[in-house]
Amino acid sequence: MDVDPRQYENIKINDNDSHNIILSYLIHGCYKDTVESLIASTGLKVSAPQLDNMEKRKRILHSALEGNALDAISLTEQISPDLLENNKDLFFDLLSLHFVELICSKKCTEALEFAQAKLTPFGKVSKYVQKLEDFMALLAYEEPEKSPMFHLLSFEYRQHVADSLNRAILAHGNLPSYSELERLIQQATVVRQCLSEELGKDVQSAFCLKEFVKS
Repeated sequence: MDVDPRQYENIKINDNDSHNIILSYLIHGCYKDTVESLIASTGLKVSAPQLDNMEKRKRILHSALEGNALDAISLTEQISPDLLENNKDLFFDLLSLHFVELICSKKCTEALEFAQAKLTPFGKVSKYVQKLEDFMALLAYEEPEKSPMFHLLSFEYRQHVADSLNRAILAHGNLPSYSELERLIQQATVVRQCLSEELGKDVQSAFCLKEFVKS
């Protein structure tokens, strides 16, 4: 199944196509400085509304990642007024980030009051019950980072919520929720997996994107 790189190294890729794919990824991820550098070096055009949207999303994502979930909620409501009202899963995740911030700051009384006011209403819906129990369990530990729910305190969890928020804001504005680069990787992965399944016995191991990129 593994393809000799020489079979596709001679396929010509248009520079503009490559640049636009990279630009799409950078705008999606709100890498403003790098976007500006790429524009300056390639002459690519980006509309003012695109740059404005990127700057607004960057502020929101920065707030979510830096421990200011309530600011992220407020800013989101400004540019996408009904998004969180209609996406309860995302709203819960953002509120949970603030709860975690209070826990990490050792403000357990404030965390409990916040949970009772903002999080417990979600307990009326069964799919949130387990999540609520996991978050509330953090209050029982003097060192919550050593608890079985330590992952809820991690940067990876914040990053997951921020990524979901970014995609939701883009979709709410009728913009692609995935960059062109991500779509290409998704499509290539699916195609390779399908080919692996069809070849069956001839395949020594399942397709791994990480290993393929290294090849």
